[in-house]
Amino acid sequence: MDPQGVITLAQQALYTAVLLSAPMLLASLLVGLVVSILQAATQINEMTLTFIPKLLAMIATLVLAGPWMITYFVDFLRRLYQSIPSTIG
Repeated sequence: MDPQGVITLAQQALYTAVLLSAPMLLASLLVGLVVSILQAATQINEMTLTFIPKLLAMIATLVLAGPWMITYFVDFLRRLYQSIPSTIG
């Protein structure tokens, strides 16, 4: 395997990791922003208040986007495993 192939494979792996983690991270970011605005408006500065809404948002996102995430990841792994013979020989 040449260096360009290794770089391409690493780029594809990083792109897949970013794409699969983005929905959950964005949900957590949005919920955290909303809770922070509510905390600033009501002057309730409880650090544990953000944990439960973020957790629920991430679970909801996993339920909604989970099938797509698994399908995308399995397709990536299938392409990776199918490319092994061509990279070796």
